[in-house]
Order: sequence, then structure tokens, then C-alpha cells
Amino acid sequence: MRFTKSAITALFAAVLANAAPAPVPAGGVGVRPNDTAPEYHTMTDFDFQSLNLALNQEWIELDLFNYGVRTFSVEDFAAAGINEEEISLIQFMANQEVGHATLLTNILSAYGRTPAKQCTYAYDFYTVRDFVNFCQRLTRWGESGVYGFLPHLDSRPSAQLLLQSITTEARQQMAFRQLAGAFPMPVYFETGISQAMAWTSLQPYLISCPAENPRIEWPIFPALNVTNDANLLVDGYNAAISHNRTSLTEPGRQVQITWEAPKGNVSYDGLYNTTVGGNVTDPTAPKYVAWINQLNATYTEFNQTGNYSGYTFQPGGVVFNNTDDGIVNGTSFIALTDSNPYVTPYNLSLLNDVIIAWGLYQAN
Repeated sequence: MRFTKSAITALFAAVLANAAPAPVPAGGVGVRPNDTAPEYHTMTDFDFQSLNLALNQEWIELDLFNYGVRTFSVEDFAAAGINEEEISLIQFMANQEVGHATLLTNILSAYGRTPAKQCTYAYDFYTVRDFVNFCQRLTRWGESGVYGFLPHLDSRPSAQLLLQSITTEARQQMAFRQLAGAFPMPVYFETGISQAMAWTSLQPYLISCPAENPRIEWPIFPALNVTNDANLLVDGYNAAISHNRTSLTEPGRQVQITWEAPKGNVSYDGLYNTTVGGNVTDPTAPKYVAWINQLNATYTEFNQTGNYSGYTFQPGGVVFNNTDDGIVNGTSFIALTDSNPYVTPYNLSLLNDVIIAWGLYQAN
């Protein structure tokens, strides 16, 4: 028997009309035909403040990548082992930031709210190699800053879009490590940090912002400085897909630390004033150093040697037994704290209450 095309079409239509929905295991949110359709906007002030912080991060990345390509010559890049095709990669990363900023602006501007516009920035590098090193540090806290709040957003649809943006930033961070001559991904797990931790890392490079920019509500902690921090830029290691080179640090290494005094509550512009965690009793006398990396928050004792100075020792250990995955590795985070509460990746923001100063540590 032969069927006409119209008869076959009618048969398929009848089958589809009577077909049962695809089976979905019990549980899950927004995965069934009758579930509420997704709406891509902020649902709470927590959402708005988190995504607006992320937008500020995208704006500085857009400015930074363009600034590097514009400031340094082809010859400057070549001296650092970076060719014209790799310069084009950096320029493409800037183009990616246009898309990321547009995405977040669209989400934030729903219902008449005002998203941040681009600010004016200042950078503290003067060579190509220092530029790419700064980029790998900035994209480190930009990536980790989103991972920290992503599962806590009330707007799951917005979280989905932001996830698809931040995975690109993860690739940027890896590429900048490669351009710096470093091993591209020296950790098994990428860490997440709180909004306050990310804002503290970002704000020193903001000079001024448009008056209509909404205030960023997250606190800013005093700056922590590792005075003997390792330099990612090792002589003889220029840009490459990967280098198998000796570790920059090791467990037991004495780490020299200074930190700044708090400057009072965060002001309206949110740029320069700093405050310590709400449970801190004495910001001049830290008790611990918190090492934030991969899946771990690890504490070591802090030994104070003077006003706003002291030392600790880099901890050892691995994330999981029977691996070589050191708990302190890559571009990681470090804080001076008043106490040593137990926290996990999902509730790391509880550390905000005990932080005296916050910074980065270049382990590898």
C-alpha cells in the first residue's frame, strides 16, 4: 500500500497530538510543560545587587582588554612572546564583554530599574607581561565572584543566562594564564567567593562612575597585601599553551602580610571607604589567616609582628586523599579573620562577618 504525502503528514500529526509528555524524574524546577514560563529579570534586591556587581565586573573587563590592545604596540607584545593572532584573541575577548554587558543590562533594566554604566578606571601595570598577569588576576575574581552567588539567586532563569556568560570568562582566565607563560589550569576545582570579596578586589581600580549608577550595597574590606607574594611571570616562560614548570610556592612557606586600617562605613560612591566584618571585635589584631581556594576554607594562625603587619605559613594538604591537588594552588584568595568558623563552598559568605582584610595570593 502506498501513502500520499498528505496522509503521512496527517498520521504524524495524530501521533504527536496523542503522545505522552517526555518522562521527567521526580523533582526539578521549571522542567515540565505546565511549569511557569521563565522570565529573565531580577526578582529580589539580592538578585539586583548581585547582577549589578557582575555588570560592573564586565564593564571593567571590556575597558581593560581594549586598553591593553590600544596601549601596547605589536612590537611590545612580540617582546613578550605574543603574536598578532594572540592580540586578536584579546580583542575578541573585549568583544565578548560587549555581549556579557548587554545581557546583564537587559536583565537589570526590567521594570524600569537602572543598571550600571561603564566607569573610569586606573591600572597599575606598564608592560605587556604585567598587563596579561593583571588580566588573569582580574578574571579570577570575576569568575569566582559569580560562582559564589549563582546558586543563591532567586531568579533561576537569570542564573542560567549568567552561567552561560561566566563559563566564557573561565576560558578567558585560562587563556591569560597561558599568555603569561603559566600552567593554564593548576587546580581541580574553581572556587567561589562572596559578593563582598569580589567587590573588595574590584573597587580599587575604579576612579569615578556615572552619578546615575546604582549604589553597590556589598561591603568593602580593608586591603590585605602579601609583601613576599610570588610573581607569576617567570623569566624564560613566555606565552604558550602550557609549561611544566616548578611551583612558585610550597607548604610551610612563610607568608609576610600587611593590611590597611578600616576607613569607616562604605559611602554612597562605594569606592574607597572600607569596613570589617560585623562580628570583628578588634580589627588591629587578627587571629587567623583564611585560605580560600578550590573546595576548601583552611585556617592558619596569624603571628602579629607590628601595627598592621605579621606572618603565617602556607598550609599543606590536598583536596581529596590519593590526589596531588594541593588545597592552595593557582591564583587563590586570602583573608585575615577574627575567628575561624567552619564554612563550605555553599555558605562561604558567612566569612564576611569575621574578615578584617582581604586579598589575593599567587600560589602557582
